[in-house]
Amino acid sequence: MLVKNVIVGDLDRKYDHPLAEIVNIASQCESHITLEYENYHINAKSIMGIIAFNPTAGMDVAIRADGSDEETAVEQLETFLKC
Repeated sequence: MLVKNVIVGDLDRKYDHPLAEIVNIASQCESHITLEYENYHINAKSIMGIIAFNPTAGMDVAIRADGSDEETAVEQLETFLKC
């Protein structure tokens, strides 16, 4: 299991559809991936979960991945979320 904390950048300013892109990135990985903020633990592959979570600029989000490609998953989501 790998966990990395990231401060979310201004996703809306850089990307047209950032929430869908998060799900797209996560879905390309085999690992189980969650985004965590305060008491929320959201499956990064769930569009409904990501829409409800709605990561915004300044949030301190933990990316947690568990699986064969966890390092790649965390790295790709970290890069995306930091903008």
